[in-house]
Amino acid sequence: MSIDILMPALSPTMEEGTLAKWHVKVGDTVKAGDVIAEIETDKATMEVEAVDEGVVEAILVEAGTENVKVNAVIAKLAGEGESPAPAPKVEGPKAAAPAAAATPAAAPAAPAPAAPVTADGSRVLASPLARRLASAAGLDLKAIKGTGPHGRVIKSDVEAAKSGAPVAKAASAPAPAAAAPAAAAPRQAQSLEQMGIPAGSYDLVPLDGMRKTIARRMTESFRDVPHFPLQIDLEIDALLAARAKINSLLEKQGVKVSVNDIVIKAAAVALKQVPEANASYTPEGIAMHHHADIAVAVAVDGGLITPIIRKAETKGLAQISAEMKDLAQRAKDKKLKPEEFQGGTFSISNLGMFGIKSFASIINEPQGAIMSVGAGEQRPVVKNGQLAVATVMTVTLTCDHRVVDGSVGAKFLAAFKPLIEEPLTLIV
Repeated sequence: MSIDILMPALSPTMEEGTLAKWHVKVGDTVKAGDVIAEIETDKATMEVEAVDEGVVEAILVEAGTENVKVNAVIAKLAGEGESPAPAPKVEGPKAAAPAAAATPAAAPAAPAPAAPVTADGSRVLASPLARRLASAAGLDLKAIKGTGPHGRVIKSDVEAAKSGAPVAKAASAPAPAAAAPAAAAPRQAQSLEQMGIPAGSYDLVPLDGMRKTIARRMTESFRDVPHFPLQIDLEIDALLAARAKINSLLEKQGVKVSVNDIVIKAAAVALKQVPEANASYTPEGIAMHHHADIAVAVAVDGGLITPIIRKAETKGLAQISAEMKDLAQRAKDKKLKPEEFQGGTFSISNLGMFGIKSFASIINEPQGAIMSVGAGEQRPVVKNGQLAVATVMTVTLTCDHRVVDGSVGAKFLAAFKPLIEEPLTLIV
């Protein structure tokens, strides 16, 4: 009896993903725990391990297929001791497998039509589902403009062609008013044209999963969460001197502590001193977190991600520095596990390295606050009635007023300020 291999849910919120790569082929024997595939979500690329033993009988979703729904059948195993049924060999983009979302659990669907080629012999890039839909509708794939990665023809392109709507393309002619309302890209093109930006004067880059998720979550947060900012200036000359001393002591260990590492530690300590700021709003009540799990914004291709330093209040600067470097690198490589970027209690976003003086971030729900860190720069200050020069850094705390009101936010910043300006207090 065949065993279905299903598209796994790699995080609590995952609904679909891209089957990036197969590590097995038809006829291979696999054991429980063997890595069989790589799945891309909007935030990370993760390996999938087999949970059963057997021989790969069929691969139903080819490598590179996007928008594969969770729990869709992606392959089949012949059970231990059974002989696999004959199945066509599926290799990379030449696969004739059906798309996962259209695959019934009972049996694999009929093979997709062979991919057409252009006059010069080059192959038309198209998803298996798009090829099947085009064949059923009697459409010529060569005449359909693809909006998927590298010009790949996808389901929405075929559906647009079937309805007679123009295909979303950066340099295409203006879309008529009756364009198919289901296609997101044409709607965006029309809105730009209505605002006076002519078609063909811009390149339209399709939204990937990460950018869609960022757009959705930030829109929901800015719309639904009552934000307000609190801002404070900090003198960091003592911090810079302490950092130089710390790095000279840790140089032989290959550790180099950054200003951001010290900010992470100081924020964690301040959250323990003012626990009301380390909280989340829920409809059932206010969640008071036991530890300061600091999420740190890291820019990656196509957006940003917030890997988390867990229990940051319990860790030294050297450990925080090492963990942050590892997390940041794996974030850029899309190799983070879901538990490494989901579930923080407080966020930090630092744009100081870009020379940004001050800014206010959007809260990452369900966290109650996010701190935005600007650049340290020399500014005139008044000390004891005398004009002087100091290195000053502006931080802005954006608060969710449902849980962190003005007085709580102010108490947090009052606790955070001396930890930055007198960094020795971090070890007291």
